[in-house]
Amino acid sequence: MCDDLGFEKLLSEEGFFARLLGRSPSGGGREPLYGPDLPVVLLTGGPGMGKARLLRTVRDRFAPKVPVIYLDCGSPVYADRAEPEPGARSATTELLVEAARRLSTWQGTGGSFAFPRLFAGLAMIATGAAEGTPEAVATEVERYEELPQKQRLRGLGTGDFWRGVLRGAMRNLLTTLSGQTLDPYAASVSTALLDALFASLAPRGKAELARIYGAYPGAAGQPEHGLRDLATDFQAGGEDRELAESFLFRALREDLEAAYASASGWLRRVGRPALLLDHADSALGERLVRAVLTDRREGQRDRVVIVGTARRADGGAFLYEGLPATEVPAPAQFRIADRVPPAWSRRADSGAVRAPLADGVLLLRMPFLTVDQLRLETERRQRRAQPDGGTNRRRVDAAVARLSGGRPHTVIRLAAAVAAFRMPADANDRDVLDAPLRLPGDGAPERPVADLLLRELVLEQLPVRLPAEHQDQWLDVLTHLSVAHDEECADVLLRHHQSGRVHRLTAHQVSQLLTDTGWPSCERHFIGDFGLRQLLVHRLYGLRPDGAAWYADHHLLRDHYAGRVTDEAAADEGTTTAGTRPAGATAGATAAGTTHEGVPDGRAFRSVVAHGMNHHLVSGGVDDVVGHLAATLPGRPQEWCAELLEIAQAPYPGGADARRDRAEGLVTVHGPALRRTVDQLLHAVWLCEERTRPTGRETARTLAKLLNLLSIMEFDGAGQLGRTATHWSGLAENEQPLLRCACTEQLGRRR
Repeated sequence: MCDDLGFEKLLSEEGFFARLLGRSPSGGGREPLYGPDLPVVLLTGGPGMGKARLLRTVRDRFAPKVPVIYLDCGSPVYADRAEPEPGARSATTELLVEAARRLSTWQGTGGSFAFPRLFAGLAMIATGAAEGTPEAVATEVERYEELPQKQRLRGLGTGDFWRGVLRGAMRNLLTTLSGQTLDPYAASVSTALLDALFASLAPRGKAELARIYGAYPGAAGQPEHGLRDLATDFQAGGEDRELAESFLFRALREDLEAAYASASGWLRRVGRPALLLDHADSALGERLVRAVLTDRREGQRDRVVIVGTARRADGGAFLYEGLPATEVPAPAQFRIADRVPPAWSRRADSGAVRAPLADGVLLLRMPFLTVDQLRLETERRQRRAQPDGGTNRRRVDAAVARLSGGRPHTVIRLAAAVAAFRMPADANDRDVLDAPLRLPGDGAPERPVADLLLRELVLEQLPVRLPAEHQDQWLDVLTHLSVAHDEECADVLLRHHQSGRVHRLTAHQVSQLLTDTGWPSCERHFIGDFGLRQLLVHRLYGLRPDGAAWYADHHLLRDHYAGRVTDEAAADEGTTTAGTRPAGATAGATAAGTTHEGVPDGRAFRSVVAHGMNHHLVSGGVDDVVGHLAATLPGRPQEWCAELLEIAQAPYPGGADARRDRAEGLVTVHGPALRRTVDQLLHAVWLCEERTRPTGRETARTLAKLLNLLSIMEFDGAGQLGRTATHWSGLAENEQPLLRCACTEQLGRRR
């Protein structure tokens, strides 16, 4: 699917990665981008955007010609390997050793790599082996025996000054300390190991260790001090250990740089080596990215290409070092559709050394599928048992497009699930989420595609900073928050559903965790991604029989905002008694919130009344909402239209959907003409605003007819509704939202 995702533009012979790596997939040399100071490239995009797929494809295309290593920083395997010797290993060191081992067996042009500089540091931290005997330390060091040197290349003297490092070190260490039982931190252990290391080196090797480890913080140019301090810091844990780990990562990159910069490397090696860090926004990945960015900001240069993945759109909060992103110059950005990579260089002003880490990053934004790409992906998975005239297929494909929002992984799963799906008459798009799907090679039975997507996009993509005590309830928290609009609304739900728990999440915390995980925000919906919200709404309705959980959450919010209206009215009455209300103000105007335009104070509604009516509408209070709208229309048509749109921007519960019939007047509704027409208009607008079914010309005509009917009725301001009829019907005819917000805007652009 790489071609359909638009990746070919990045992976071609002349594409971005060929130039970044300095070599094409077929092996031809390319003029390299960005050197000698390289940016760290971060592929950004939330769950299901294809970041890992692209990294693996880069590895598969380029690894035969240039050393490219794929590492999953989110894998637990590195922590598992470190567990037996926590004083001598960590997840970071295990990942670095994994990278070095793979590169030490690389068989492409120029041959394998050796890692003597990294080995020296690893040997020193091995003195923290738990048993404290020379044999334990020797056993730990021998784990790295293949790293310090490689087989001598025929006709070349490669690696001569590193020869014998391991054998000499281990022989001298065991001879010096044989039979002794020592504290692993004792000076005699580290001294003996240092003596063994330096004794076996040629002068050039000693000079290299002096250059590298003499630069360790506090070493003052003395490599022995640097190596001892490295081991001490590693054993200390915390930030000291992170300093030691970052220096080991530098040593690995220095080893790779040396392989290219030597006389033989200059003759034999083409391009640049690369480390591809999947889940670089994990704790382990962030440490590695932070380390290389810090080194390069401070002037360290190497040709190692670092490409990582980050779910946050801005690459990660740590890049801005505590400063608001708005106060930091935005990192360079590149989109696949841009074709030509942007120019990149580090800022050269006097404050560059103190510049935020974001200064050293290039963000490559993962694309949503275009209309054509989405159509091709759904078509290739179709299975037609018999011709159906295309009507059902078009309806199903439209549902996939809307529910996925163009998110590649969601498209793949939905398209596979609905390959032979028949849409029920007048169905909601969410009906396709019940389509069964069995993953290839998965022995599990078929499951609704919604369950698979929630597992893959939510449960397997937990926020990195989500506290452990909340991990078991994360999906349930998001499910209930699918009906929330702003933080106040979300906090009401959270207080209810977390009652009795010692540790609780707030709406602000959940919002930050969603942002960290790469989900977009929306000014009118707390769950700002349209597709994710539909998955969660679907799950909420099915949590309990007959949608009981759905109705309970909406009733909770309805009652909350009804209580707020009562409280505000009482407060207004008190100010009237005290004689302090501004002239002309009324309790009704305050409650309705019609004295200002736009969305105030980060809230999704102009008024408390409208917010409460929204939840009342979707929980069985249609007649009450119609009564409210009919009573408040005269004299305020423009404000009324805005309130109508806010009330009607709501999902429809499961079960039979009578909205279309009610909008067209096919359902008997009693009352005056104004009330009956408002009832029809509410249901027509609700159809348009839900965004989970087609509207088109029929609904557009209904909207225009109803608004024009209202415009000729006898109430103050009625004539102003004629212009609204023209505007709204034009939007509906073209499947555009009547009330725009971030998530519906994106949905419209991807159509």
